[in-house]
Amino acid sequence: MQKWRKSIKNLGRKSPYFELLPSRKELILINSTWFRDLAGALIFYTVLPGFPFIKPRFERIARFAPLIGIVIGFIQGSIWLILSDLDWPKESIALFVVASGIVLTGGLHLDGLMDTSDGLSAGKIRCLEAMKDSRVGSIGVQSLIIILLIQISALIKLEKYAPTAIIMANFWGRCAPLLAINQFKYLHQGRYSDLHRAHWKGWHELKPAFLTIIAIIAIFSFIKTSLISPWKLILIGIFPTIIIPKKLGKWLGGHSGDSYGASIVLVETITLILLALFWN
Repeated sequence: MQKWRKSIKNLGRKSPYFELLPSRKELILINSTWFRDLAGALIFYTVLPGFPFIKPRFERIARFAPLIGIVIGFIQGSIWLILSDLDWPKESIALFVVASGIVLTGGLHLDGLMDTSDGLSAGKIRCLEAMKDSRVGSIGVQSLIIILLIQISALIKLEKYAPTAIIMANFWGRCAPLLAINQFKYLHQGRYSDLHRAHWKGWHELKPAFLTIIAIIAIFSFIKTSLISPWKLILIGIFPTIIIPKKLGKWLGGHSGDSYGASIVLVETITLILLALFWN
């Protein structure tokens, strides 16, 4: 064991992909900034544990949000399939799956939805003040209830297609903030939450999302025609992904962490509705 540890440490000193942290005196696999940002995105956007042996970085995590959405959707879809095999009614499964999504994200995006709803209802003069208020107003609570009920209804309608629809909704929902970050200024200049724009590199940040879309098209092209067309999946998701952050950005005069979260939830919900309408 001692020889193994020594050889690993020597490798760590020679390779640019390894780093020895003096505080812990143990070898941490660094890989590249790509993997480190992906690990940081997993920690930031979910309550899931980080990757072992990879030191997370948080400078450019937004570009990997769509991939994290697929991870969340895959977990929710797996829950749906497991409970279906246990003969749970679809109504109960839909409730459980929506609740699991809240748990997996720590309610991060729903909190942004409620704060943004309160801000929009307060009018332009008091909008930002209402969004920064830690207290949730009546409009915020109402928006939360409405969104959750719509999502549950759509999942019940989708039935056996729900697992795939959940993955797609999570993916497209997390593409929306990328467009918001790229096109609009940040509303709270100088605040610590201006994390994404501080290291934003323009359209280069959309590369992981584009590669994922290509993979989706390739995968669904090989699936039986009884499933939805891959092109329909793309068209159904891309319109709300473009429209929602653009509308919110114009109404608010920019975007903040709250409106990023609101964009995610709204795009998720609209995508589920559209899939429920067109996926027969």
